[in-house]
Amino acid sequence: MLQYRYDTQLLIDGENLDEDEISDYITSHFKGDCLLAVGDDELIKIHFHTNEPWKVLEYCRSLGEIYDIVIEDMDRQTRGLKG
Repeated sequence: MLQYRYDTQLLIDGENLDEDEISDYITSHFKGDCLLAVGDDELIKIHFHTNEPWKVLEYCRSLGEIYDIVIEDMDRQTRGLKG
């Protein structure tokens, strides 16, 4: 069984985005691992493994428009299931 079940990926489109601040906030406020927060001051790509992806989405939405959202259940994937 995986410690963090959901592979959460999305893009944030905004202004004055700071990948280091976003990364620090996510790691200090949400349980998870494998965080990537990369981009520039207008577009950030997030990749994060967590059990509560909706909290990450809510935070990211507070920073700007979010899109290309993908949440994959890695537990189902390891069992050979789709979705």
